[in-house]
Amino acid sequence: MNNQTKAKTVDTLIHARYVIPVIPKGLILENHSIAVHEDKIVAVLPTKEASILFAATQIFELTEHAIMPGLINAHGHAAMSLFRGIADDLPLMEWLNEHIWPAEGSWVSEDFVKDGTELAIAEMIRGGTSCFSDMYFFPNIAAQVADKTGIRAQFCCPILDFPTVWGTGPEDYIAKALKLNQQYDQHNLITIGLGPHAPYTVSDQPLVTIRDLAIENKLPIQIHLHETQQEVDDAIKQSGVSPIQRLKSIGLISPDISLQCVHMTALSDQDIETIKHSAANIVHCPESNLKLASGFCETDKLLKAGINVSLGTDGAASNNDLDMFGEMRTAALIAKPTANNAAAVDAATALEMATINGAKALGIENVTGSIEVGKCADLIAVNLDALNSQPSFDPISDIVYSVASNQVSHHWINGQLLLQDGQLLHLDEKNIIRNAQQWASKIKVNTK
Repeated sequence: MNNQTKAKTVDTLIHARYVIPVIPKGLILENHSIAVHEDKIVAVLPTKEASILFAATQIFELTEHAIMPGLINAHGHAAMSLFRGIADDLPLMEWLNEHIWPAEGSWVSEDFVKDGTELAIAEMIRGGTSCFSDMYFFPNIAAQVADKTGIRAQFCCPILDFPTVWGTGPEDYIAKALKLNQQYDQHNLITIGLGPHAPYTVSDQPLVTIRDLAIENKLPIQIHLHETQQEVDDAIKQSGVSPIQRLKSIGLISPDISLQCVHMTALSDQDIETIKHSAANIVHCPESNLKLASGFCETDKLLKAGINVSLGTDGAASNNDLDMFGEMRTAALIAKPTANNAAAVDAATALEMATINGAKALGIENVTGSIEVGKCADLIAVNLDALNSQPSFDPISDIVYSVASNQVSHHWINGQLLLQDGQLLHLDEKNIIRNAQQWASKIKVNTK
């Protein structure tokens, strides 16, 4: 290099022990750096070269850290963080019908959603999640909170056949969703989608309308699907076909619609073949499925069929956290006995599921999900200098099988630093906790 050449100035330069770009799969770059300007990754190169080629407004020396893409939580109900632990150790339908839905009827409001979403976002940013998908009431309020905090998000507006605190029925829900989509149509971090709750709560005609609107407006659709064997058995008893085959007949599962299918247990070979020949994506929620005894998603089989499988936490009321490091580990572990193969869903695959596969499921793989020049700088730094990370032979295995979410020290979303040395920079953690405790006092009094 010519000594007269001037170093290029960028906003941020991150020097790290390891950079794990996710693409290519399994690659580990040692003693590498990432240059970020405005909201984009502009270079990934050895640290010695980076120090010569770039000057930066902010320089981070993270010599014991791995830098990786921010995690993508592809399904959840953020505001339900305020229901964390109110109905533990119960079967799904009892949990839902006798506890969660009554609690929602009593407590869910715009203020509830505001405070619950803020609590969830703080937990997610602190734990390394850069992007989340949400399906809950008052998505207009949740979107405002996400916009204020600077996190990337998809809001799938809930649609059901019956009235709730957010609307009177399918036509009302859909109208509100379309209005919200207009509001955020050009937003660089927030997208709006349609969220038919489940096949057993949404009848055929609204699903047909949702299909047509999704195609016309290029809207994503997310639905709870094949959550339990009981759901599948009941559907077959009533209609003669599984919920997946019903959605195929309606045209929601097709090569033309990128449907996000959440849970996906109790799958027949025919169901898997149907998904394989469609544009549908799967969102696997392993810990929620385990806690509610909902069943097992055969992730290894689905991945080998070429189907995109991502990860979600579900809501904190059925998990009970929003920790995507935990989901990665659980997904990798339960895939092995499910497939009767200890090599099923190895660490690099689990990391893909939590990053680039989530981006693909949400239709934003050109924006985020991996560390590549030109993509948005959604990055996390994981401190590997901890007892539970020693000794270290393979940083990717460490991240999936050993690392705890509190080892995330720094977090950038769209180039903006939101977490530094484990401290939230733009959220008042004490106030968030105080608000959550006030809600807990109200809810506890009502449930005694």
